[in-house]
Amino acid sequence: MQDKQSAQPGITLSARHIVKTYQSGEVLVHALDGVDFALRTGEMVVLLGASGSGKSTLLNILGGLDLPSSGEVLFRGQDLSKASDRELTRFRRDHVGFVFQFYNLIPSLTARENVGLVTEIAPNPISPEEALSLVGLEKRMDHFPAQLSGGEQQRVAIARAIAKQPDILLCDEPTGALDKQTGVIVLEAIENINRTLGTSTAVITHNAIVGAMADRVVRISDGKIEGVEVNTQRQSARSLEW
Repeated sequence: MQDKQSAQPGITLSARHIVKTYQSGEVLVHALDGVDFALRTGEMVVLLGASGSGKSTLLNILGGLDLPSSGEVLFRGQDLSKASDRELTRFRRDHVGFVFQFYNLIPSLTARENVGLVTEIAPNPISPEEALSLVGLEKRMDHFPAQLSGGEQQRVAIARAIAKQPDILLCDEPTGALDKQTGVIVLEAIENINRTLGTSTAVITHNAIVGAMADRVVRISDGKIEGVEVNTQRQSARSLEW
């Protein structure tokens, strides 16, 4: 990827005028309609919106899993929207950690081994043991997924995502399949990664309460950003009430 322009100070990832359209029968669906978004270095952003609002589409484009129909996605000045498949693969491998609603762990591998799969291909990883300790699973490293609760499996997924020390952590409804108490524990793990490693973090959720733990809250509706709120002080995940 060639530098389109020099990176903006303090901005890790930015999207400009992002449009994403899909053909559904004879209807053209605008999943994203002119979205501008920036993720600053070390910050946590919560993306709020109803199902179908475009949150996941935006996250997939930011993470190099999908390409916009038009617009630019810049990572430190490099235009990902014009990147080749090989360049996008390298971007995802070296710079992005993903956490989804479902854990996607390999059942026949222990927690340590699941995380280790990532550290074997990353250029500058931390050890599986350190990654699992960051999410509070230092005593569960040699357990298989079937021996772990849903919340513990999600924390293994988070450890796997951050073991390569990514610049960006993208979380799509990470607590969507969990009860409140377990969800808070998972959010605490994400919070700890953001504060300890300084990883630029974006979390998708439909739960407005989660926005209180972010630096900024971005509200998305019908493929457009309808508002941005800045929190002068972040609340801890443990203090959230819903």
